[in-house]
Amino acid sequence: MIPYLTQYMSDVRAGVVIAMGPLAACLLFPLMPRLVAKYGAQQLALVVSILEMLSLFALAGAPGAVTGSIFAALSLGIQPFLAYQLDLLLEATVEEEGVTGRVRTMFITGWNLAALAAPLLIGALLASTDAYYRVFIAAAGGIIPLIVLLAASKLPLGRPPVLSRMDDTLRRIFRDRDLAAVTVAHFILYLFFFWAPFYTPLYLHTVLGIPWSELGWMFAVMLVPYVLIEFPAGVIADKFIGDKEMMFAGFLIAGAALGAIGLLTAASPIWLIVAVLVATRIGAGLVESMTEGHFFRLVSEKDINSVSIFRGIWPLSELIAPLIGSAILIFGNNFGAFFAITGGIVAIGGAITTLFIRDFRPVRPVRA
Repeated sequence: MIPYLTQYMSDVRAGVVIAMGPLAACLLFPLMPRLVAKYGAQQLALVVSILEMLSLFALAGAPGAVTGSIFAALSLGIQPFLAYQLDLLLEATVEEEGVTGRVRTMFITGWNLAALAAPLLIGALLASTDAYYRVFIAAAGGIIPLIVLLAASKLPLGRPPVLSRMDDTLRRIFRDRDLAAVTVAHFILYLFFFWAPFYTPLYLHTVLGIPWSELGWMFAVMLVPYVLIEFPAGVIADKFIGDKEMMFAGFLIAGAALGAIGLLTAASPIWLIVAVLVATRIGAGLVESMTEGHFFRLVSEKDINSVSIFRGIWPLSELIAPLIGSAILIFGNNFGAFFAITGGIVAIGGAITTLFIRDFRPVRPVRA
């Protein structure tokens, strides 16, 4: 979104515009548990999917600073609501917490397979032009199969949701050291999920001058670790060592590699750029698989308020991350400082937060 918006405005203003959609999402997210209890997660997922598709089609047909800003913010603001509904639908299928890591990471791996194809498609669509409307049309078309699935299938409902006051749920989470730590860890991860995908293409394409035809395959290779390591990491956590150690290592790797992006120059060899990008996703993949698995070991789909807060981290991070980015870049568009600061937040903040998690220890059967 940011490379698209920088056609009409500065990097700093683009970051502020991007934050508007998540701001609205933060304000509306507390309403979601009651809407789920009234209408059901599947029905709401269908509605949200349709809204996302329409916003992307509108973005493709609405060039210009004002209309582009409105629909870009709207599209980003809608996405966390869809993820929240899909979380509830998935959790309704999980009956044994001992397989949570495998189920969650299998779901994430499927998500990441689609993400792996996206950069290749973007590279092909933008190979000789910056006609971003092509990308938005392709993205909108990609949502249609999900809409058909949600409309035509009857998915499990799970146990009846337990509603409580949102402030009571917040107090419960932050009185529980384990829940609080994994929620904060997930927040730091989602800061990374904004900073890396939004500012890395901006830096590599706009500052270093790497064309989209090359960035497409480079970003596809970058995303391969998500597909290869998240499910095995979930299995290892379920069966052998728990979540904490891999989460700690993941934060250090992701943060250090994110900081290293700012050291890349136009003279850096392609293999080095790709290696740094891959390292960012190795770390993030470990963190994502561990935070997802750990949180959903502690709650079920009936605790929709806790899931709402956990998924509400997404729009909250998308509100805060671009504001931090704009605050750093307002002083001379110094991308070296930007990546050093954001990488430090991910590495140091994430590692410290992980220390407060009570590790899940697999229960191994006793041999006779």
